[in-house]
Amino acid sequence: MILDLLDLTCDASAVTDFGIRAATSADFEFLVDMLVEAMNWLPDRNWPREEILANPALAHYVTGWMQPNDFGLVAVDPVDRPVGAAWFRYLTAADPGYGYVSDDVPELTIGVVESWRGRGVGRMLLRAVLDTARERGIRTVSLSVERANFAARLYAAEGFRTVESFKDADTMVAEIGA
Repeated sequence: MILDLLDLTCDASAVTDFGIRAATSADFEFLVDMLVEAMNWLPDRNWPREEILANPALAHYVTGWMQPNDFGLVAVDPVDRPVGAAWFRYLTAADPGYGYVSDDVPELTIGVVESWRGRGVGRMLLRAVLDTARERGIRTVSLSVERANFAARLYAAEGFRTVESFKDADTMVAEIGA
């Protein structure tokens, strides 16, 4: 089902013509693409897909999608081509993600196709996936972001706060209630 994004509170001038649908198991390859986009946010960084999937610290964000507790959304253009995705995974202390807080706090991954960045897709995906998490009774969500990443400002503006800092990155959480 495609959600009407104009029903979400946002800066309407930034929104382009796109919709949002639930992610399915058929979206695995696209989620891998979006993980690659998220990792290669720097213009001069070009980590190959194969290298990302071979790295257990990164691959666990997509490997085995879709597990029973996995959920996410995919942004699509007017002809239903995917242009971005946001998804949550529950990772464990035995196999923590970069934004790991606890076993009962899902970690967010979000990526937008480069040509669609700056058009409101990331903000709308973030708001919609947080709404989905809230509807599922989730109270807290986490993520990790490199401090220099432009997305760090988006996360802060949308209510995420830093709970742990590392050399170049922060773990952030949002208390979203239930």
